[in-house]
Amino acid sequence: MSETVKPRRPYDSRRRQAQAAQTRQDILAAAHQVFLERGYAAATLASIAQAAGVVVETIYRGFGGKAALFRAVVEAAVAGGAARAEIPPDERPAIQAVIAETDPRRQLELYAATQPGIHARMGPLFRVLAGAAAADPELAEASRQMEEQRLAGMGRFAQLLGDRGALRPGLPVDEARDVLWTLNSHAVHDLLVVERGWAPDRYRDWLADTLARTLLPAT
Repeated sequence: MSETVKPRRPYDSRRRQAQAAQTRQDILAAAHQVFLERGYAAATLASIAQAAGVVVETIYRGFGGKAALFRAVVEAAVAGGAARAEIPPDERPAIQAVIAETDPRRQLELYAATQPGIHARMGPLFRVLAGAAAADPELAEASRQMEEQRLAGMGRFAQLLGDRGALRPGLPVDEARDVLWTLNSHAVHDLLVVERGWAPDRYRDWLADTLARTLLPAT
């Protein structure tokens, strides 16, 4: 009597990829909440895993450790979500709109318009970072890498302005990069919005105007 052999179910790679992406998003959402509630030092991977409904090994496989996980949480906050963080910054719709704009002043206005939301999302996490990086070498290194990444992004923007002949005469691209990096920093945002109580719209308009007056030729 022959045995009936059930056919194997075909391997569905798209389903596995969707499940893995959802697990990653769940971990990032849980980590975001736990880091804010407990601070960096008290936020254990076990507590994050429990909140995300996974085992600790899943976090290690996906992120490599707590400092790398924190960096991923910050990057997701900057992007506006874990799914959007998977898209390279220069390919995100808001940045694509900046790149496509041919009027330099309008470019700076579009860019400045992205900043209040980014700083509002990342601000609480940066306060956690500031309180923990000095005591944790791995987190300090993650912080350094994030700043290098931000500087590189400002460099690409400055180079775009330079290639289009938009920078004011005598302003080198690397100096324009440093101006963008400084004025767009979270520290400047906090000084004006958190410390001085500026409304986000006022900060946005100030940033656009200051960048234009600093980087572009006088009109």
